[in-house]
Amino acid sequence: MIKTSLQLSLAAAALLATSVTVPAQAQSSDKERCFGVSLKGQNDCAAGPGTTCAGTSSVDYQGNAWKYVPKGTCLSITTPKGKGSLEAKRA
Repeated sequence: MIKTSLQLSLAAAALLATSVTVPAQAQSSDKERCFGVSLKGQNDCAAGPGTTCAGTSSVDYQGNAWKYVPKGTCLSITTPKGKGSLEAKRA
């Protein structure tokens, strides 16, 4: 019984360790964070107050929510609330 519990604990720890890795997209140098361009619930990760991680933005084009876009394109993206930004905007 103890051996089985230990095996389950080790398996769970290994699973958690692999699930916390940074997404491959985030590690890519051909992408950049672009604030204010994601639709409600479609941001890629932490977006400031009121959000915790991917999919937690509360409105379309939330200024402190970011989405990965091809590098060099962020500032040319136009939304109903203005252009994309490389830095967080007021929410």
